[in-house]
Amino acid sequence: METVVSTRYWHALDDGRVQCDLCPRHCRLREGQRGLCYVRQRLDDEVKLVSYGRSSGFCVDPIEKKPLNHFYPGSSVLSFGTAGCNLACKFCQNWDMSKSREMDTLADAASPARLAEAAVELACKSVAFTYNDPIIFLEYAIDVAAACREAGVKTVAVTAGYVDPEPRAEFFHAMDAANVDLKAFSERFYHKICGGHLQPVLDTLMFIRHETDTWLELTTLLIPGENDSDEELNAMTAWVAEHLGPDVPMHFTAFHPDWKMRDISATPPETLSRARRIAAENGIRYAYTGNVHDAEGGSTWCHQCGELLIERDWYRLGKWALNAKGRCRHCDASIAGHFGGGPGQFGPKRIPVRLATP
Repeated sequence: METVVSTRYWHALDDGRVQCDLCPRHCRLREGQRGLCYVRQRLDDEVKLVSYGRSSGFCVDPIEKKPLNHFYPGSSVLSFGTAGCNLACKFCQNWDMSKSREMDTLADAASPARLAEAAVELACKSVAFTYNDPIIFLEYAIDVAAACREAGVKTVAVTAGYVDPEPRAEFFHAMDAANVDLKAFSERFYHKICGGHLQPVLDTLMFIRHETDTWLELTTLLIPGENDSDEELNAMTAWVAEHLGPDVPMHFTAFHPDWKMRDISATPPETLSRARRIAAENGIRYAYTGNVHDAEGGSTWCHQCGELLIERDWYRLGKWALNAKGRCRHCDASIAGHFGGGPGQFGPKRIPVRLATP
């Protein structure tokens, strides 16, 4: 399998450089130079993806770990990532992969067809592009998605949504579900802490929600003193309710000191509960807490009658009160999502797998 492939999203500049047009960074490259993402490189006067088919490792996870709470709950997902990222978040929780500048990080490999085949063999409902951002290996992700679709396997993108309009359309039309990391709701945060900008992410969210059939959920890692004020949480959740609608689930997850932000303390559980309450007050029907043990905040409740619909204890499901059509058994309210007629039984397991041929 060829691991260095040509790409389409770039153009030549008058000064002899070529500009990558995949994401808003628009890296301008001379021969041999790599973009900030590290896996897109100028070779032979074009931009090529140099990590096609390669992975930092494969693992079977519960779908709730992505996190997706309304996309076939209880099912298993074959997860993998590569190396590199097109943002520079100082708090990165997967920095060993996303910040890697060593291709040796990519210790496993699989063709799109092999990945789809493995998902079927492992009884996985879906394949997830995660750990680092799949936008940067768009060509591989789209080919995997096509192979999975032929095999009856769903695909999930876990992404920051930092992408230009043309590749955005190609990428998300190929995906069945996406969890987009809405890192904050201020330009200051995106610029200072992530090395990016907020508006392209908001544009991505509106595109996914209104111009694709891709199931969408959002995650925000709440960092004490940076993006956890009442004012910012109110503005964020009000924007989501107005522009994306009340049925898009929001996950508020706890930060732990990592990468270049080890001097900030972990997020108190009360902060997550406060964010969940603010979201509900602004009309968000499904707001969740994550990275903490909080059965109430991790469970799904009916927005109409308030009854418990899907009980969650970490990644283990308990009570299930949805009927086969995904409606509340108590009041018959329709619950947004894809539920497959009943809960999966995978549970909280994590199973590393190798797919490369020895």
